[in-house]
Amino acid sequence: MQVVVERACGLDVHKNSITACVVTPEGKEIKTFSTMTVFLLELVDWVKEHGCTQVAMESTGVYWKPIVNLLELEEIGYLVVNAQHIKAVPGRKTDVKDAEWICELLRHGLLKGSYIPNRDQRELRELVRYRRSMVEERARQHNRIQKVLEGANIKLGSVVSDIFGVSSREMLQSIADGEDNVEILANSARGKLKEKRQELELSLQGRITAHQRMMLKSILSHIDFLTKHIEMIDEEIESRLEPSKEDIERLDSIPGIAIPTAQQILAEIGNKVGEQFPTAAHLCSWAGVVPGHNESAGKKKSSKTKKGNKYLRSALIEAAHSVARSKTYLGALYRRICARKGRKRAGMAVAHAMLRIAYYLLTRKEYYVDLGEDHFDKQKQQSIVSYSVKRLEKLGYQVIISKVS
Repeated sequence: MQVVVERACGLDVHKNSITACVVTPEGKEIKTFSTMTVFLLELVDWVKEHGCTQVAMESTGVYWKPIVNLLELEEIGYLVVNAQHIKAVPGRKTDVKDAEWICELLRHGLLKGSYIPNRDQRELRELVRYRRSMVEERARQHNRIQKVLEGANIKLGSVVSDIFGVSSREMLQSIADGEDNVEILANSARGKLKEKRQELELSLQGRITAHQRMMLKSILSHIDFLTKHIEMIDEEIESRLEPSKEDIERLDSIPGIAIPTAQQILAEIGNKVGEQFPTAAHLCSWAGVVPGHNESAGKKKSSKTKKGNKYLRSALIEAAHSVARSKTYLGALYRRICARKGRKRAGMAVAHAMLRIAYYLLTRKEYYVDLGEDHFDKQKQQSIVSYSVKRLEKLGYQVIISKVS
């Protein structure tokens, strides 16, 4: 095979050590380095001494990030490769052999690098993903509050629609502070909740103990802490995405996608989606929201979706389920597929449609125009008419069709 890269370096990256293999016209050299920053700088200098123009490594967890950070500063080309694309050859299962194999594949141009965004986008990604984890943690604390109340025989959640509304939150804080009088607690009700005063008093009669009050107080303070820091991260994300404000508005015009989801989509795919992904199909495949292809001898086997960007994928599926009852094209698509294949497949199909729409909106600089809930009915108008006529005729009716002008 033709050598494409004359001076190449392959890295077998682990948590505490890196095995590096350099192949040049002068020969081959293998060396092991620690993953401490001081030794990583030695690794970079060693690569530069050999005049390597490309460095390749597997995308092992997050262990590739410190190396990429330093290679970027030195403007050395690098490829972070999906580990599944580097099949282990029988008999080649040592760190040294792995590094040699990666280097050989790189020299002959047989490696395709994963999508690694620039430093600004990587920082934005970390912020958005951290915000999502904090929101999920806050939701877990909300559920824990409900468990504590059930254990104390307090059925507040059966009366109020939102246990963390203004009125409910004030009641919870009073309970945590030691208040037992249900009439005083019910006085915290505001707005329409005042009409349920008698039900509130009944639901607040419980048997709460000292340790449950302590748990309530601790959980409420934790929720306040999380809320404060989520707001702080929101401000930082908004400031970083200020240049992409129009793109966020375009994504927000899609039913089911709110501002936080739009921010997450942009953080994951970047603001130059047309340059990174040639078509919408490439983007959907990278995100892992398309069916797999597994066919052999004319037989179609499992079409399970492949692994993709789990953060983008989960955000899109969550948005897809939110449009299930909406009177929109996406809502109609969800219900149409759900009736035949179930909620999970419907969610995946609508997530796929959302990402395709997002790709076209971002590349064409347009806003979303909904096709309407009756889009599929219009597509199959004639078949619907003939089917309805046959059903009525089977019931014994004589049908005469005339089109209204």
